Amino acid sequence: MGVVSLTIEAPETGQRAAPDRPHRRRGRFGFHGAMMTPGLLLLAVLSVIPFLTVLAMSFSRVRLLGGVSFSFVGLEYWARFFADVDLWTQWLRTLVFFVLTVGLEMVLGLGLALCLWKLMRGRNAVLSLLLLPMFVAPVIAGLLGRFLTDSTFGLYSWLLRLVGYEGDILGGSYSAFLAVVAMDVWQWTPLITLITLAGLTAVSQSVREAAALDGAGPWQTLRHIILPSISSVLLVALLIRSMDAIRYFDIIAVTTNGGPADATKVVPIRLYETAFRFFDLGYAAVIGLVMLAVTIAIARVFVGILDRKGLTR
Repeated sequence: MGVVSLTIEAPETGQRAAPDRPHRRRGRFGFHGAMMTPGLLLLAVLSVIPFLTVLAMSFSRVRLLGGVSFSFVGLEYWARFFADVDLWTQWLRTLVFFVLTVGLEMVLGLGLALCLWKLMRGRNAVLSLLLLPMFVAPVIAGLLGRFLTDSTFGLYSWLLRLVGYEGDILGGSYSAFLAVVAMDVWQWTPLITLITLAGLTAVSQSVREAAALDGAGPWQTLRHIILPSISSVLLVALLIRSMDAIRYFDIIAVTTNGGPADATKVVPIRLYETAFRFFDLGYAAVIGLVMLAVTIAIARVFVGILDRKGLTR
């Protein structure tokens, strides 16, 4: 018997069948999205419910005796906020503290990162020692600073007496403010150094060599090549520190608690006193909401700058 073989060819339609890979991708994405949904819902509940509670507190007089109760007072606390002269003074002090700490940390962090970048031997050991303050809890850093500036046995007080300063560091208005600024700078400058050093490692060696062959000096190389190359990294570091500096609390609470004579009382200290010392929870809610709005506004400014640079896509 002969073997008959039939070959059936599919008609050409001019179009290729689309592979089902995108469908599988969408399927995997849908699966992962379904797995993430409970966590996202829990996160939303933990964020939305406290926010709505604080918002309700800002329009109510909160009583704690005999159980928590809200009495609606309208815009009373908001009107009090805009008429509170002391609070506006504390906002100004917070702004000065913010500019000094963040500005010094950025300048010192950039300088230390450049020095470490040029260091050929022992870089890891020096970097490890430099990062130690960043891993200390802020409360511990505050206690350490308090002991070092003590007028009786503090090391820094003893060193200042050698050069003629006999005052109490944490007892003077200006010296106490500068002391808490220095403590914050000491603790968080290493973070800026670490972030900046990571950005410096991405600067092209060939571009720097070409600039050197063209006669560019160290300052010209830094200004026209290195700083533009790490500008986005510096913006991220500035954003991270700005979010922390605007709600700075720990070290001031441990060292001066806002004193002497309110010289170091920033807005977070005032918020803590209003809520947990005087139990004026409605007014504290207003202060907290304004702090939240200021923090979001600062974040939006930096995110807008990063978006214009095309770094948020």
